[in-house]
Amino acid sequence: MVNAATLDRSLLSAPLAPGAALDVRGVSHHYQLKGAPLPVLDNVSLTAAPGEFVALLGPSGCGKSTLLRLVAGLEPPTQGELSVDGAPITGPDPSRVVVFQDPTLYPWRTVWRNAALGLEARGLLRSQRSRVDAALELVGLNGFADAYPHQLSGGMAQRAALARALVNEPRLLILDEPLGKLDSLTRIAMQGELVRLWQREGFTTLLVTHDVEEALLLATRVVVFSPRPARITAEIPVDLAYPRHRDDARLVKLRREVLALLGVGDATV
Repeated sequence: MVNAATLDRSLLSAPLAPGAALDVRGVSHHYQLKGAPLPVLDNVSLTAAPGEFVALLGPSGCGKSTLLRLVAGLEPPTQGELSVDGAPITGPDPSRVVVFQDPTLYPWRTVWRNAALGLEARGLLRSQRSRVDAALELVGLNGFADAYPHQLSGGMAQRAALARALVNEPRLLILDEPLGKLDSLTRIAMQGELVRLWQREGFTTLLVTHDVEEALLLATRVVVFSPRPARITAEIPVDLAYPRHRDDARLVKLRREVLALLGVGDATV
């Protein structure tokens, strides 16, 4: 596991930009299904302050991942506005990077070449290749630069995906269940890793997860959505110091509150 506290910012060629301010205003969205509209988001308004870590919780299929796609600029909303630092989101941008549940690494590329994709696509690799080495060191993969994806464990592959995102020096890191397919021990380790990277680099983070405990361990605020079409039903600040502990009585209490909001308050889990 990386001890981020021991890594100096000089590992990167230039200081990373601070986190971005996100503003989602009155956003509704639908898809066409067999010629009829399928509502997915219903008048969602949400903000994230620079450097904030916001987790989105809600029933499966309610529209959380769709909201992330809109924030990433992968498609426009049916209605409403999204902006970053006051500028409308009109398409993808390197300052807004998505990390998905699947690492989506190219199997024919080494870890180093996968991490370098963003710089390569922008024509910056020749002049800024040191950023790739720095990002791999940040996630603890500097010894695996020449490895191929099939030689990595699930956790290592997800670290490689994080390195690919960090190379772009994101101001807004968008995480779509990035730990969902990891085994429990690797997931716990990666949760700590995400918090350390977020604290160290200062980017704003938007996380979709189905794990209530994970949301409360990582985020500064948890946003709860209704079933589809998603509407915000509650926003819960998580005012607990880091590192957080699963058996903290305050966290356990918050967990019960969130489960009740999701309609499973009586479940014995």
